[in-house]
Amino acid sequence: MSNDALIRIQDLKKEYVMGDTIVRALNGVTLEIGKNEYVAIMGPSGSGKSTMMNVLGCLDTPSDGEYYLNNHRVSELSDDQLAEVRNKEIGFVFQTFNLLPRSNILSNVELPLIYAGLKSSVRKEKALESLTKVGLGDRVHHKPNELSGGQRQRVAIARALVNNPSILLADEPTGNLDSKTGYEIMRIFEELYQQGNTIIVVTHEEEIAEHARRIIRLRDGKLESDTIVENPVLA
Repeated sequence: MSNDALIRIQDLKKEYVMGDTIVRALNGVTLEIGKNEYVAIMGPSGSGKSTMMNVLGCLDTPSDGEYYLNNHRVSELSDDQLAEVRNKEIGFVFQTFNLLPRSNILSNVELPLIYAGLKSSVRKEKALESLTKVGLGDRVHHKPNELSGGQRQRVAIARALVNNPSILLADEPTGNLDSKTGYEIMRIFEELYQQGNTIIVVTHEEEIAEHARRIIRLRDGKLESDTIVENPVLA
């Protein structure tokens, strides 16, 4: 495995104890993802893809094996260091948007910058820049319930990008959207990929995965296949 990969995982295992049963959500996965890759992680329910996302996003820790992010051995990081990695290295986009309903969208996008300790004027400038990237620079004072589902997901993408993270990690990003709006979101991902961002999309939808340049399939906690997409769908 190369040292210049953004993500390197080696023989990764994750087990959960449920009553008297041990569930092996990940069972010896080895792979790497380079900078400026556009990867879809797929698999049926119970395949381990959500667990993989949680491990890659430093939201959960593996039971065994190694995970290196930007050449940092994740298992050696303290809780505070992990929180810093989640804030600075990884931008999360969730199916349910996870926006604060009482705050306007500028304040929602500023949130990671508050954790990063930036002063107010810098936060506002960066948040506006990020919202402009996703076509919402003129909606900064609107609250989430004043926006459509697609616009809310664009706010979530702006928030994920505001810290210039190493990875944009999206979990079923079009799951709550109609097909037309979902296509618009995938067009934004394509633009971000073309600008040099590393994008990992976790999905169960083939038509969403086909926008990526590489598809990793999991089954029963193991790597089933890892293929290059010859003719990606260009949104």
